[in-house]
Amino acid sequence: MFFSHNPSAPGRQIQNEAAKPLYRQVLFAALLGLVVNLALGITKLVAGIVSGSFALLSDAVNSLGDVLTTVAVLAALTFAQKPPDEKHPYGHTRAEAIAGSNVALIVLFSALWVGWEAIERLPLEHELPPAWTLWIAGANVLIKESLYHYKKGVARRTQSTAIMAHAWDHRADAFSALAALVGLAVVRFGGPGYLWADEVAALVIVATISVSATKLFRDSASELMDAQADPEFVERVRERSLRIPGVQGIETLWIRKSGLEYLADIHVEVDAELTVREGHEISHKLRDALLAEFDCLRDVLVHLEPHDS
Repeated sequence: MFFSHNPSAPGRQIQNEAAKPLYRQVLFAALLGLVVNLALGITKLVAGIVSGSFALLSDAVNSLGDVLTTVAVLAALTFAQKPPDEKHPYGHTRAEAIAGSNVALIVLFSALWVGWEAIERLPLEHELPPAWTLWIAGANVLIKESLYHYKKGVARRTQSTAIMAHAWDHRADAFSALAALVGLAVVRFGGPGYLWADEVAALVIVATISVSATKLFRDSASELMDAQADPEFVERVRERSLRIPGVQGIETLWIRKSGLEYLADIHVEVDAELTVREGHEISHKLRDALLAEFDCLRDVLVHLEPHDS
């Protein structure tokens, strides 16, 4: 953790070097998801066109939509690591949340379009999907569930909202693929009288995509509105602050998320008889201790209050 000063910009410029490993983990996880989703999307798109399965086509749209979200997140994560400048003294870490909220809306609108197409297709006659489509749907379930567990682990280690959203998106995709598998199986084994099951499976997929996109938009918007950080993380910061010699209480502790990092504002209570220099030393010890212990903290603003005995 260090502070770099740009003579052309007023005040100090903050750059969190300790967060670089977090960004590398998240970028790798996002890149892996992009490659897998692109391969799955193309495979299901071709299979859906050849077989005439609208459930596979819907799931292909879902995977290709995930490719779009991943590209946006990769671009945002790269931009988020730009050093602060005069217009952005807090850095560019909010780019992740901005990308997430916009992409979520795109995915939601694409899901609604697929749903409308599925409803229009319900009364129409079409061919039975071949048996090999079941293998594609089954493999998709296993791959998506594996990606869910991998990205969930990365998100927990890095506190990345985008990767956690992607993890749950993969879980939703696994359920979507399962719906496609069930729909295709019903059509295959039930015969022409059950062709409607393919479209019903597509509608189930649309519902899961919509829920996932809505959650992603809500989480991104919450971050942009400076919502308080997770209570467990706030409590850990509070406990560490109270162990600093001279800190007699915590009056206020606000922590807001910004990309993979956090910005903290803390009002600590100290002995009212301390000199300005002594209080300043306590605030610096507190700030340095928090930045050293929590790699995800980008900056800590400390304000001193007199302790009321």
